Amino acid sequence: MTLKLACADFTFPLLPHEKVLQLIAMLEFTGVDVGLFEERSHLRPSQEFENVTQSARRLKNRLDTWGLEAADIFLQMGLDFKSHAVNHPDASQREKARDWFIKALDYAAECECEHVTGLPGAHFETEPYDDSFARAVDELSWRVDQSKTRGIVYGVEAHIGSIVPQPEPAEKLIQQVPGLTLTLDYAHFTRIGLPDAAVEPLVKYASHFHVRGARHERLQETFANNTIDFKRILEVAGANGYGGWFGVEYVWTEWENCNACDNLSETILFRDYVRSLAN
Repeated sequence: MTLKLACADFTFPLLPHEKVLQLIAMLEFTGVDVGLFEERSHLRPSQEFENVTQSARRLKNRLDTWGLEAADIFLQMGLDFKSHAVNHPDASQREKARDWFIKALDYAAECECEHVTGLPGAHFETEPYDDSFARAVDELSWRVDQSKTRGIVYGVEAHIGSIVPQPEPAEKLIQQVPGLTLTLDYAHFTRIGLPDAAVEPLVKYASHFHVRGARHERLQETFANNTIDFKRILEVAGANGYGGWFGVEYVWTEWENCNACDNLSETILFRDYVRSLAN
């Protein structure tokens, strides 16, 4: 398996975006996981989508300047998981989510990025879980169809607080939405105490990987205290013919105590470790 390594631009939120890209290039990554996170990233969809073509070309020019390529465009519409969820019970909210998704696809295409990530939706406690799940299936099916028309692979991240917080419902969702893939981050399952073996059946659905340390009760952890077996992940991914990116994804936020790591050092440590596994 040819190793393709990316680094998230939202790993370094205190630097100007141009400096972030320069740093990622200095760290010898070839790809960038671009965060379009409303209210918390350098590039915010409400601003970038005012003129999608112009904004995307500006990003593409910056990437080209530093010899980088967009590995993934990750769209998140709000700070919480429900107010703008793809399966929101309010049809007007779903319509806005669809509009922004189309803009994200156009943005990715203009950046020559072949992969877009989103969130899978949430369970709304005012209704049965199955109703929330069924609406997520409908909305994600529409997104897969829209992605295919542009030659873009669409993946969702099964995460803490989502409608699929564990491997079994995540696999059920993928199976019910033909063409949907996973942006797979073991950390969300490690955090709740699941062993790697419980997550491994999801590898065959992965179109993108997030790489960072984690352990039980800690979503983001140092390399030294990490319990995820990335050697095994690369082996299984390779056996499944995986050809996508591995994005080192340390974040810096108070949520889940994700501001307790030295992101620069941990990014370098995981970069070197994953490289060593691929040699």
